Amino acid sequence: MLEKPVAFPGWLLSFKLFGNIWIWDTDWKDVCAVLVQGCQLVLLDQEHLVSKVCQLIHHLLNRYQVMVDEQSLNFLLSYCISALRQCSSWTHVEILQALAALVYNNGPKCQKFLPDLLGKAGLLLQLSDPAQPDVELRRAAVRSMANLCLSVPGQPYLDESYRSVCFQTFLGVLQSSKTTDVDDITFCMLLQSALKGVQSLLNGGKMKLMQIDQIGALLAVLKKCMFHGLPGLSIEVPTALYPAPLPQYDKRSPAKQEQSEPAASKQTGSRRKKCKGKQKKGEFGEEGREDSGDAGEESVLGAAMVKLQLGDVQSSPCPQPRVSDVCAGKESPSWQPCKRLSSSESEFSDTEGGIQSKVRSYQANVRQGALACFLSTIKSIEKRVLYGYWSAFVPDAPGIGSPQSVSLMTIALKDPSPKTRACALQVLSAFLEGSKQFLSVAEDANDHKRAFTPFSVTIASSIRELHRCLLLALVAEASSQTLTQIIKCLANLVSNAPYSRLKPGLLTRVWNQIKPYISHKDVNVRVSSLTLLGAIVSVQAPLPEVQLLLQQPSSSGLGSSGSATPGREQWRRAVPWAGESPAGCAPPEPCWLLSLCVSLVVLPREDSCSDSDASFPSLGSVYEPCPLRLEALQVLALLVKGYFPMAQSYFLGLGEVACRCMEEMDPSIQLHGAKLLEELGTGVLQQHKPDSLTAPEQRVPVSVVVTFWTMMLNGPLPGTLQNSPHATLQTSACDALSSILPEAFSLLQGDQQILCVTLLLGLNHSENPLVKAAAARALGVYILFPCLRQDVMFVADTANAILNSLHDKSPNVRAKAAWSLGNLTDTLIINMETMGQSFQEELSDVLLLKLLRSATEASKDRDKVKSNAVRALGNVLHFLQPCHVANPRFREAIEESLQALIATVGSEATMKVRWNACYALGNVFRNPALPLGEAPWATQAFSVLSSVVKSCKNFKVRIKSAMALSIPSRRECYGSPEQFCHIWSALVEALQRSEDTEDFLEFKYSSSLRSQLCQALLHLLQLARSSDLPLLGSSLREHGHAIRPYVLQYLSSPGHEGDTGAHADLGHRERALQGAIEHLSAVERELQGKARLRVSLFLEDVLTHHTSATELAEA
Repeated sequence: MLEKPVAFPGWLLSFKLFGNIWIWDTDWKDVCAVLVQGCQLVLLDQEHLVSKVCQLIHHLLNRYQVMVDEQSLNFLLSYCISALRQCSSWTHVEILQALAALVYNNGPKCQKFLPDLLGKAGLLLQLSDPAQPDVELRRAAVRSMANLCLSVPGQPYLDESYRSVCFQTFLGVLQSSKTTDVDDITFCMLLQSALKGVQSLLNGGKMKLMQIDQIGALLAVLKKCMFHGLPGLSIEVPTALYPAPLPQYDKRSPAKQEQSEPAASKQTGSRRKKCKGKQKKGEFGEEGREDSGDAGEESVLGAAMVKLQLGDVQSSPCPQPRVSDVCAGKESPSWQPCKRLSSSESEFSDTEGGIQSKVRSYQANVRQGALACFLSTIKSIEKRVLYGYWSAFVPDAPGIGSPQSVSLMTIALKDPSPKTRACALQVLSAFLEGSKQFLSVAEDANDHKRAFTPFSVTIASSIRELHRCLLLALVAEASSQTLTQIIKCLANLVSNAPYSRLKPGLLTRVWNQIKPYISHKDVNVRVSSLTLLGAIVSVQAPLPEVQLLLQQPSSSGLGSSGSATPGREQWRRAVPWAGESPAGCAPPEPCWLLSLCVSLVVLPREDSCSDSDASFPSLGSVYEPCPLRLEALQVLALLVKGYFPMAQSYFLGLGEVACRCMEEMDPSIQLHGAKLLEELGTGVLQQHKPDSLTAPEQRVPVSVVVTFWTMMLNGPLPGTLQNSPHATLQTSACDALSSILPEAFSLLQGDQQILCVTLLLGLNHSENPLVKAAAARALGVYILFPCLRQDVMFVADTANAILNSLHDKSPNVRAKAAWSLGNLTDTLIINMETMGQSFQEELSDVLLLKLLRSATEASKDRDKVKSNAVRALGNVLHFLQPCHVANPRFREAIEESLQALIATVGSEATMKVRWNACYALGNVFRNPALPLGEAPWATQAFSVLSSVVKSCKNFKVRIKSAMALSIPSRRECYGSPEQFCHIWSALVEALQRSEDTEDFLEFKYSSSLRSQLCQALLHLLQLARSSDLPLLGSSLREHGHAIRPYVLQYLSSPGHEGDTGAHADLGHRERALQGAIEHLSAVERELQGKARLRVSLFLEDVLTHHTSATELAEA
């Protein structure tokens, strides 16, 4: 401690003592008052005392987290700024430390001081200038600037000009190189402060990196810092990276190893073999590869490589982690800025080895800071821009004679710090997240023999290399925390890679590698392993490779460690019905994954709880930890969803698993049990669809489905539906109940059917919007059941419930209700066609009017509601009878609904809405009770459809409008000859423009559009009158040569009934043309040669050409 000067005031002695006593019980306002008092007493010319006061400010604010009030903050900041301007440079480091502590988390309160600190001649800019000779002073200035960039939620952030100045300063620091007169630790601390500042700018200011040069410069320095001090590797990164499909050249310089390094490596390598499990919790310095040199590292990786090449993975012992108290699921490399200085020098020995260890620790902190900053950068760049730099950070297979480029996987494999490896893997996961579209171009299923390597093959090679490196890291890793990140990274890769376009085998290697980790002692590793397995069974399902893996029996699971994979007897003990197959014969031994997940969910745990299980309380410690059971249930649900034919052999057993879960007390277990139930029901529904490719004898028998739902309805499902405290659980139970097979529902007992309907009608009045939306959707499913839709009372009750939800304040509830209203009105049309007038008479006119008015009002809502509301309008208008049309109460509602439809067709709404509106108008034209040829609205309807069929950008909407124009079956419906010919001209023009599109994706629908247009033209010709022929003849005289090729193509090429509604039968098309010729010939004979051009001759010529071409093709 320095000697007290002659004029040393007595109060400063008490200050020095005050700074070293415990002050938790002291009021912060009193502390701030004392600091202000001290600054008022110490004049700026007393530099020694100024230095001591600043040390005191830094000490109290940093160590005891003192909250400074705004008035005190303003005074203390003014004091520090004045001190920087007036005091000698030897005091500046302490002053800047005090300044950094003051501005920490107080940035919004420092706005008026920003010109002095960050202006053109700002103090922090001057002191952080690259020309500043004192590196320690420069570091303190950069640290103050970084703390100033921290954001406070809900408070204004730095202006754009200050943000830009800070960003350029930080970038300049990161781009600078270490000079010989600067020690390693100081330079590391300087880099850490700059990285902290960049991360604060990206996180707090929501800074969006848009300029390519700005992005490239930042990514270049981050890549440089990511490898700072990495043993055995020294690279020179260019000043800026640029988007490129191939790795950019990283100049490598020989790594300068200190003389003592080989000895240290040798010693560490031997300690790695001898010492196991003596690591103290929370310490990463001694763990695993933390202090290992190159020799030890290479030996571990070499052994792992041999294991991968020989495929001897299942028999290899599972790596046991040494740190089990860290929940890897919560680990994040997001580097939280801290006010206090880094570890004190007392933590390290003064010996040469201790200094080297300290340097390595600081270098690891730089690498971690760079990776955390990279993670924030990824969130600040658009994905399409980010993937231009894919080759700079993601490994690719090395070319012949060239070394492999350094990447994130280099850190994950070679960094001695497990925390740094985990950070690199989390950054790689963020890189891979959302990359499905980018990776979808990859393809190597076929060997290419070209003079160049296509980009698709390059990306495929990168995907394969990622698999290889991650699996290599998996078997080499000892830290549970890092191991969890490796598996999560693998899961992200699996979820985004296009395996259907790649050579098989990648997933098999991942599948076999991950099996031992299911029985790992760390619960986080086990949970992430299940997540990876879930990604495998969900990606692009069903994949042939995964189907083969799922067919492996339980005996091929873990080999000697079979505790995690029960055999058939344990499976039957867990689920009594698991041994029964739908067909009645004994099923084969269940697959390993199915058996594993069921055992984790329902069987009591056999082994003792590991350290990491303590944070996951389970039900009386009888079952596995809750996160593990939840993940197993999710994997089961994904397995049923993607590979139902495999899971259906255990249909009833899986239903029993869902029942048991819904009977438990934990709402999360109940929720995932309900989701499993929904997937089982949906799988059966998909199998029994009319267009299903599954043979009838291979489907789950309806009798088994009835047994399944009887078990559910007699079990926990009704109670779960009434579990009002847990709305999400009720919602999932509603969705599950809506997945029942209609044929099975009709065979349920009457009281069970009534129970289902009563529960859904009751939940439709729930105050929770999620539950109400799910109930409204379920009613929309039930209204289509054949056994319910003919019940007028059920239809009326359901209609009233849906109309109630249609007026809900929640947009989601209204959207679901509108969908159900569309289904309800579809039912009205089906009943009208099958039951005739009896059903129409039984349905209340009051209810019908309510449906019409509510659908009209909903058609003015947002697009998600509107698309189904217009569908319902078309159905109701089609359902109306002459008595309704003549009823004065209906007249105004009908007019409003028609105007709403016409306006929607011609609006700028989404294509789905306009498509449904065209479909609805077509339904309106089918109702003979509506005065189509006389009413003013008919002219408007034909006009808007004619406009859409010519000019709409979406070809599907054009197709549907052409279909609507061809629906009226009588000539009177089309109105006057002028209107008839206007429709004809619109169709002709649309046919000529059927290949004109700005969107290439629409081009695939052009053939279907031409077919529908030709069908509509022939339909009009079949209805034409003598008064229409002059205008038709004029049109054919002008455009006949353009129409002819399209009509010939229509006659010779088969249509697609599902897409266009056109007749797939070519003979039927020829008969339609022949019918038009006969009709026109009869009309022309009535004119007795007065027609200037015989339209029938044009059609006869087309038919002749078609017949000749057909005969030549057959010959």
